Amino acid sequence: MALPANEEADTPSPLAPEVAAFASHLAAERGLSPYTVRNYRHAVASFLQWLGPGADWRDLRPGQARSYAIGLSQRLSRRTLHNRVAGLRAFYRYQRERGAVRSNPFEGLTLPKLERPLPVFLTRAQIEALLHQPQREAESGALEPPAAWRDRALLELLYGAGLRVSELVGARQDDWRPAEETLRVTGKGRKERIVPVGRHAAAALRQHRHLCGAAASARGNPHLLVHPDGRPLSVRWVQLRLKHHLARAGLPRDLSPHKIRHSFATHLLDEGADLRTVQELLGHASLSTTQVYTHTSVARLQQAYRQAHPRA
Repeated sequence: MALPANEEADTPSPLAPEVAAFASHLAAERGLSPYTVRNYRHAVASFLQWLGPGADWRDLRPGQARSYAIGLSQRLSRRTLHNRVAGLRAFYRYQRERGAVRSNPFEGLTLPKLERPLPVFLTRAQIEALLHQPQREAESGALEPPAAWRDRALLELLYGAGLRVSELVGARQDDWRPAEETLRVTGKGRKERIVPVGRHAAAALRQHRHLCGAAASARGNPHLLVHPDGRPLSVRWVQLRLKHHLARAGLPRDLSPHKIRHSFATHLLDEGADLRTVQELLGHASLSTTQVYTHTSVARLQQAYRQAHPRA
């Protein structure tokens, strides 16, 4: 049961129908993102390859599961190891619910603890420079107004509402309530939440809908944010567009949309927002996920203390 030389290729498996059914269950019933479904499917396919054609996955013992995890830990990062085992736990949990197995050999597996690095975020001055970049390009003639307001609206929503990029591109016109200044968001696991839309984001959205809404309606596109010709946005396109504006604003190009979300949460906590409120705004299932932002705020307080206090 040697680990495959190339774990990045999902090789054919005699249990392909079970793997396909598991992937469909993750997408249709659990509402996981395509990215997570792909990773979990790959985790199961790699594991089945490790078992070999003569082994029966239904009879897997906890010791075998532990041996597999130890082998992975020698080749993969801790985070990738956790993701692989999470996929296998989900697979066996699904099979147990169907009655195919009597126990989950990966359920009680102890894994090395994950290191949780402090989230990277932009300062308020950097955020301001980024948000105004589309208008600066429009003034210079580098961007037409419809494209500039589209970009301004997406940047304002990433920061002003703390959206995940998948939530941003998935938002629909009827999710926005201008009179209530709110947006209905469908997050991970298809969980819905209501987030406030600030006046700057609302103004950008109104301009965007004024300039691009007719084209979207002509195409039958119900999404809130669209290209000037009415086409929907994609996650990858938003990522690349953010890099474009970061570079033009003189900011690091390696920052992702999620770092803008980090900035949203950090700035809220810096201004005294309640941790539970920030949790709800971000759509985190667990408060511990939100607490990482308090570490950033504490670190900044400590730095200010060391720089300003005579007894520091």
